[in-house]
Amino acid sequence: MGSAFRAGLRLGSYLAWTLLLLPIQIAALALNLRLARRLPVFYHRICLRLIGLNLVVRGAVAAPAPVLFVSNHTSYLDISALSALLPVSFVAKHEVANWPFFGILAKLQRTVFIDRAARRGIHKQKSDIAARLADGDNLVLFPEGTSDDGVRVLPFKSALFSAAEEPLDGRLPVVQPVSIAYTRLDGMPLGRALRPFFAWYGDMVMFPHLWRVLGLGVGTVEVEFHAPVTAAQFPSRRALADHCRQVIADGIAAALAGRGSDFHLPETRADSPDSQDSGPIAEPGWP
Repeated sequence: MGSAFRAGLRLGSYLAWTLLLLPIQIAALALNLRLARRLPVFYHRICLRLIGLNLVVRGAVAAPAPVLFVSNHTSYLDISALSALLPVSFVAKHEVANWPFFGILAKLQRTVFIDRAARRGIHKQKSDIAARLADGDNLVLFPEGTSDDGVRVLPFKSALFSAAEEPLDGRLPVVQPVSIAYTRLDGMPLGRALRPFFAWYGDMVMFPHLWRVLGLGVGTVEVEFHAPVTAAQFPSRRALADHCRQVIADGIAAALAGRGSDFHLPETRADSPDSQDSGPIAEPGWP
């Protein structure tokens, strides 16, 4: 299924776009410019166009920054879907830093790399996340610890939720659950058998999967921002993690069943991509 010609054209366009912006982001990071946070938003918006994904957004982004966004993780495509909406960095397993090409992109987006297997290092990992929040950075945490099949949300690991218990300027960080669901292909609902076209999990090899995605028609990914919370509202970080998982699972179930409300997009203008307003401003087909 899919077109090899379309896949090749999209891949070539994506690589050319990436190589064009790569030196600009490197320079912005080296000079510690604000552009280093803003440029990835613009970059990923165009990436979604190039790879053939429409973005549908529901809910409102918590403001002001910093926010710890907690999301399910279905595919490497999640990175572009979230990054196209607002300036964020990700919390990722340390192996990602060594991935060819994508490891470089992760570093350029100021990813926080952690070793989930190093239980003794959990305090440092928590401190690294808390320090970035204290610096005013929005972070995205994928508490499943791996990618899911696009239907079921795996159990959340609660250890890194402890970063949400560290006060910032006298207040606790805001935690906002976010659900991501791949729902349509060329306007038609994705049945269970077709969801692995976008979901990347288990022993799937990345490049063959990416090639297949690029050869498809136009897909739809739905992102929903749910009500934000703080750790103070829960008796333990496990309770906080369980709450976020349930909210996200409900959001995915609603999206896959076509029960979502009318979609809209947060207002993030090209001249101010770090804006966190959330008024509906776009028609279907954005970006």
